[in-house]
Amino acid sequence: MADSVITIGLLLPDVLGTYSDTGNAVVLHQRLHRRGIAARVVHCDARTPPPTECDIYLLGGGEDTAQLFAATWLREHRALCRALERSATTLAVCAGLQILGRTVTDRAGQLHPGAELLDVTTRPRRRRATGEVVSRCTIPGVGLLSGFENHLGATTLGPDAAPLGRVVSGVGNGDRWTRHRTEGVSTGRIIGTYLHGPVLARNPALADHILARATGTTLAPLELPDQAQQRRRYLKAGPD
Repeated sequence: MADSVITIGLLLPDVLGTYSDTGNAVVLHQRLHRRGIAARVVHCDARTPPPTECDIYLLGGGEDTAQLFAATWLREHRALCRALERSATTLAVCAGLQILGRTVTDRAGQLHPGAELLDVTTRPRRRRATGEVVSRCTIPGVGLLSGFENHLGATTLGPDAAPLGRVVSGVGNGDRWTRHRTEGVSTGRIIGTYLHGPVLARNPALADHILARATGTTLAPLELPDQAQQRRRYLKAGPD
């Protein structure tokens, strides 16, 4: 590990940067740095051919027009999609989650193809989902997740997709046909969520899960000043 550098690819920050999800890259970089692990963040904007050898990739949220542009951009870079699917660990937030799915239906009822890396489909909700969310993460050891949702999408998980969390409070994926409310999606390599915050700043255990996968090591605990206090402030459903 001493001679290696963990590369974090921040995809389309100029397009999918509406909700400060780019802060997830800062969180991952700093948590590696504080453990003495070398890391660098690569910003991959819409005009730059994306690297295909990053250890971690990040996608953020954006409005409808930006989302459709990003979906097309991803489909045009198939080598990147193969890396997201086969070699890297990826965190996709909100619009990022939706465009990695099979299809996205816009408010006019038009169907748009996604990157087809996740077995999910998204259609419009009748009402925008906004506010705080708490979910119980399905990844062992992560516990409760908190974040702020702001989306009009209802995402349905297919048989090859598992939820990232079970909703304690808030909307989450918003699929009314699902008996139990779910939030996000997790395939192992790809984690998708509707949680902003940035999500990794509010949920350090999830950040460390991503880093452990990327480094292939068990990371020592990292307790930062005020971290526990901030967690308690966000989590209103009880201790994790």
